[in-house]
Amino acid sequence: MLIFLFSASYKYIIKPLFFLFDPEKVHNFTTSFGEQIGKFKLLTGILAFFFGKKSPALKQKINGINFDSPLGLAAGFDYEAKTLNVLHSLGFGFQTVGTITHLDYKGNTKPRLGRLPLSKSLMVNKGFKNKGVHWTSEKLNHINPIIPFGISIGKTNIKSIDTQKDAIKDILSAFKIFEEEKIKNSYYELNISCPNLHGSVSFYPTKNLDELLTAIDRLNIKKPIYIKMPINESNQAVKKMLDVIMKHKISGVIFGNLQKDRNNSAIVKEELKWQKGNFSGLPTQRRSDELIALAYKHCGKKLIIIGCGGTFSAEDAYHKIKLGASLVQLITGLIYEGPLLVAKINKELPKLLKRDGFKNISEAIGSGIKN
Repeated sequence: MLIFLFSASYKYIIKPLFFLFDPEKVHNFTTSFGEQIGKFKLLTGILAFFFGKKSPALKQKINGINFDSPLGLAAGFDYEAKTLNVLHSLGFGFQTVGTITHLDYKGNTKPRLGRLPLSKSLMVNKGFKNKGVHWTSEKLNHINPIIPFGISIGKTNIKSIDTQKDAIKDILSAFKIFEEEKIKNSYYELNISCPNLHGSVSFYPTKNLDELLTAIDRLNIKKPIYIKMPINESNQAVKKMLDVIMKHKISGVIFGNLQKDRNNSAIVKEELKWQKGNFSGLPTQRRSDELIALAYKHCGKKLIIIGCGGTFSAEDAYHKIKLGASLVQLITGLIYEGPLLVAKINKELPKLLKRDGFKNISEAIGSGIKN
């Protein structure tokens, strides 16, 4: 009942108020507000008592990491490590910081965020806006995580890094610094699929991808690495990428990143008012689900699959799990449904599992396509 009341308050009072203001300013306010709440253990404890409870049916151990919930915050929301001490109290099972790059980047030209309410989407054009690996590692050094967190790493978005060789060197530098600082992250994400970067360096061609992953292999990183994948490549191209990935020390893949296709059927054309940027939320949902299923069929249990894109309900999350996702990440659903969306999904998922005869969520993974 409490979740319902707070969710209704967000939908009818808080969200309409937020939507009167610039989305990037609202985003900055939200992350800063979350950081302040996280400083008070009593307050986060009260929130966790009401909204952070999770059924034992949702617990999994994946790549040696204990997840109390399959729901996590995707990269792209918290690139200054502000919410690490508060998200557990809202029911999250894990979160990703970043994307972080070797050098800092102030972000692409504004506007960097836009809302498409009818499309249940956000226009995103940040281009790996972050304060760089040195600043981030210093901050993360003082954090004892309550839930597993990962660090998303990508290529620094500056024009001078314009060759494959330079891009690989730049990415390796970020990995090396985080490893040397012995940050308490549980995993890494390698973001090769951001569509808002300068230059023409691409890791989609299998030769380029193989070269990058070979270089990362040599770092001998013990923590799991998951690759953030594109959703606009063809099935055949994705399969070729997966074949390369399975040859390396990579634990899994994330499907996927932003929607580049402005003719996507989920986008209401009247809402398109930006020349640049790509789209999150509902426009990514169908292709994300297709690629989760494709990867599960193609790779089996060789790679962990994390679903990302268009999760607005327990049914959406469960659908990705039944298609082969072990974990599910989200951001846009929080903007449209409210910060208690994860608590609501945590409450409803066990009912869906019970309905289908599963005792644990791990039993449901891939159950929708095995036959």
